[in-house]
Amino acid sequence: MPRYILTQQERAGAIRQSAVQKGINTKIHLTVDAHGMPRVVVTEGTSADCTHAGALIEGIEAQYLLADKGYDSNAIVKQTQGQGMQVVIPPRKNRREPRSYDKYLYRHWHVVGNVFLHLKRWRGIATRYVKNAASFVAAVQIWCLTLGLDLS
Repeated sequence: MPRYILTQQERAGAIRQSAVQKGINTKIHLTVDAHGMPRVVVTEGTSADCTHAGALIEGIEAQYLLADKGYDSNAIVKQTQGQGMQVVIPPRKNRREPRSYDKYLYRHWHVVGNVFLHLKRWRGIATRYVKNAASFVAAVQIWCLTLGLDLS
């Protein structure tokens, strides 16, 4: 973890230096099948969503790929079509040539939202209680197992 040295001025005019740890920021990327079974990748929070989508959709056999605007990129569309899936991603506003997508089919994206709803029920994951990255990934994977086995 990178540390920053902050210089603060005290009332007497003396300068004191203190080390402050950078805040922990992570993103959880999920691929969910029609039954709500997730496939998880945890990344740092400053990376773009579309850069990790290739690893998530690699090897998946499906008819459609539903995703939000954060995953709208030409590379994802090309990979998805190469795997034989139809892309159902709303285009970003800054696209020069907006793609069409099936708005009716996109309504089923709520399945992913429901998985995140179940995820946030676990206080330790929702508040990022575990500070170690490996422990956080393990907690998310255990959560996925309990979701799949219907233990919660």
